Amino acid sequence: MTNVLIAFYSRNGSTEALAKAVAEGAQAAGADVRLRRVRDIVGPEVMAMAPGWAENSARMHAEYQAPTTDDCEWADGIVFGSPTRFGIVTAELKSFIDSLGGLWFQGKLLGKAGGVFSATATTHGGAETTILSMFSVLSHLGLIIVPNGYGDPITFQAGTPYGAHTAVDGQYVKAPHENDLAVARYQGQRMAKVAGALKTLRG
Repeated sequence: MTNVLIAFYSRNGSTEALAKAVAEGAQAAGADVRLRRVRDIVGPEVMAMAPGWAENSARMHAEYQAPTTDDCEWADGIVFGSPTRFGIVTAELKSFIDSLGGLWFQGKLLGKAGGVFSATATTHGGAETTILSMFSVLSHLGLIIVPNGYGDPITFQAGTPYGAHTAVDGQYVKAPHENDLAVARYQGQRMAKVAGALKTLRG
């Protein structure tokens, strides 16, 4: 069995929807999946500034476990998901990644598969820069970067060649488009297959 960890942060549910779709794709390819949401690092006074943040946080906190270093050691493939914050990954997800120093030092992640997906509030709001900035992180951890490329026709209509993406403007677009979710499912399938092949090579 190939093990896939999807570790994501989501504030309003857009990245969460992509994470679920990635999980569906990986499971359809035969993988055992752990879907985890990293925890918020700000207090209630900051959450109160964005309508719905606290409520969504409480719901997702109850629905998902937080990712752990044990999850990363268990996984054959790791997919990180994050909204864009000024063109880069959120502090919440980065805080979890920063906790992986012990695994990095021991080489426990070396040769495993890694991927990234993102969500933004506007079409050109930093999706690609967020994903690409994470590729350097994957490299430092020793993960084999698995981009989507254009291996499925849906990637000519949505997402990016680097990973799944959705642009959700709370005022006009309330949820990811079905094409966005289809790209995420494809990413999950691809991750499961590549992670499985790499697992065989790692012995």
